[in-house]
Amino acid sequence: MRDHIRVASDVGGTFTDLVWCTVDGRTGRAGPIRTTKVDTTPPDFDRGVLASLAKAGIDLGAVAFLAHGSTVVINALTERKGAVTGLVTTAGFRDVLEIARGNRPDLFNFNFRKPPPFVERHLRREVDERTNVQGQVVRMPDLAGLDEVVAYFRSQSVGAVAVCLLHAYANPANEQQVVAHLRRLMPDVLVVASHEISREWREYERTSTTVLSAYVAPVVDRYVGALEAGLRDRGMPGRPYLMQSNGGVASADAVRRNPVSMVESGPAAGIHAAAVMGRAIGEPNLLVLDIGGTTAKCALVIGGEVRISTDYHIERDRRRPGYPIQTPVSEIVEIGNGGGSVAWVDAGGKLNVGPRSAGARPGPAAYGQGGTEPTTTDANLLLGRIDPDGFSGGERTPDWDAVGRAFDPVARQLGMDRNGLARAIVRIANANMVNALRLVSTNRGHDPRDFALIAFGGGGAMHAAALAQELGMTRVIVPAHSAVFSAFGMLLSDLRRDFVQTSLCAIDAAAGEPLARSFAALEARARDEMRGDGDPAALRFEWLADCRYRGQEHTVKVPVPAAADRIDVAALVDRFHAAHEQRYTYRLDASVELVNFHLVATLPVAKPELADRDPGDGADALLGRRRVDFDADGVHDAAILAGARLRPGERIPGPAIVQEPSVTLVVPPGWHVSVDRLGNYHLTRLEAVA
Repeated sequence: MRDHIRVASDVGGTFTDLVWCTVDGRTGRAGPIRTTKVDTTPPDFDRGVLASLAKAGIDLGAVAFLAHGSTVVINALTERKGAVTGLVTTAGFRDVLEIARGNRPDLFNFNFRKPPPFVERHLRREVDERTNVQGQVVRMPDLAGLDEVVAYFRSQSVGAVAVCLLHAYANPANEQQVVAHLRRLMPDVLVVASHEISREWREYERTSTTVLSAYVAPVVDRYVGALEAGLRDRGMPGRPYLMQSNGGVASADAVRRNPVSMVESGPAAGIHAAAVMGRAIGEPNLLVLDIGGTTAKCALVIGGEVRISTDYHIERDRRRPGYPIQTPVSEIVEIGNGGGSVAWVDAGGKLNVGPRSAGARPGPAAYGQGGTEPTTTDANLLLGRIDPDGFSGGERTPDWDAVGRAFDPVARQLGMDRNGLARAIVRIANANMVNALRLVSTNRGHDPRDFALIAFGGGGAMHAAALAQELGMTRVIVPAHSAVFSAFGMLLSDLRRDFVQTSLCAIDAAAGEPLARSFAALEARARDEMRGDGDPAALRFEWLADCRYRGQEHTVKVPVPAAADRIDVAALVDRFHAAHEQRYTYRLDASVELVNFHLVATLPVAKPELADRDPGDGADALLGRRRVDFDADGVHDAAILAGARLRPGERIPGPAIVQEPSVTLVVPPGWHVSVDRLGNYHLTRLEAVA
């Protein structure tokens, strides 16, 4: 068998990352991981992917596997660049999107207005039908009325239609009839059915999810089609796999059927890779931080596992309720703070950083591509943390004049010099990221000091030690390939589908067999829907349950203890009590009920092994010294180290800067850095070692 190549590509807001390895056809062993970066190419993001493959010189004819993660879905949603979308729903439920929820996040803002729906009211139409909450069809749909709906949609240039009928999660029979009829009448328009996207209850959340999936469906269809065509024209024999928000990859056809599953495509891969790396080095509990060019993403890994939830919103913050998306997503908090985040002064004279970003074009002022505002990357460059000679992987020379023109007006406005403004920018960016890290840790009942902070992305290594110190943490891990870690995670991901079904069941001594039968039914559905994805005999299943105390509104997800398809009901209840107490600080002596059956189905794919680091040629790692501003820790002559020359086990005290082509690791005074056998950097506070 001939050698083949495995490739992963991640499109970020600023850079498109590529990771690949060659697999020996005789032994099946993967060679060393290799990486490259190119600028992201909005709005045609597929061009950046193809450019990265060309830059790497990869023979696409030898590519046996290509996984791809993209921001195309989240960009289409946040920038409102999706299709004109129509909604067909049950008579009487036309205004579910507008009614939404009664909770108001900004409690004392009496001018609060709910965010406008993605589908205007005149494009929300009704069909006469009814299914009750038990899933019994009370009234068949009146399909004749859809002819007028279709005619109206065509007159309004509708490009996608969402169909969400009442209680279709319990029984989709009526919805299937409506969808089939619409697809016959509108063969050129994408019709998205709620039962194909979500089988959970909560009418507003389910409708919102279906609408948002339909809204981005034509965008995803065009994007995936262009990517497939570009790869095929360049000689790739197979089809790409797409990264989903649940930490697994799926076929292009599966993603086209459920495009909103890609809403957190790239970040989920990085978090999954962090869990894999943590298990490999004996760090199962991790606070995860991914700092890219545009955003920072935070998550928690407990016991080596990433938490998955369907309680996900876009554009939600302390003042806005956002829009719910009821799809399995790695529990992520994302904020608009990255290397390209712009610093600006508000009307009250206060300095802010983000959420607006300079993006790939024009990028930070130092890129010399027309950027006119100060960014976090520019601030780190001014403070001496980034090597001017190795700026942007050595592919650019900093435009110092542009940096001065960007910083001076803001510095004068605030009565600072350039370096003072740079320190302030980094402090504010760090404060924003600390708040995000607390949202996934302390706000959910976890003490950050019980975790190691694992930081990656282009800016992760630069900010990690300062963030850990603020949180009282003593251990930081910067993984090998950290600048392209999300793309690396795609090479470590299996094919995965999540099947969630709402069905309220009391958990008592007699519940074991009925619960097991429900999970068995989900397994049968998974085998049917994943039949074309690989060997059915290789399918692996995991049972999870969303449980609550009877009478409660919301649930806690727990793994279901089962052996030989028999459920240990007592152990399930004990797990729920413990998980509830962890999350909410108390437990009740009350009956427990299961709300959602959650089946995780995975098909393993071949992955590269986590290889030992090349010991190097023994050359001295010290490149020299440079004046570096460590903010509160002062300005120091820091040791400048070539990361590739550090030997496993060697410990270097701060102040120091460790440099790789795309990574700058800041080691403040009071910390030291070492490298493990896999090439991960470990930062430890010296007082913790003592």
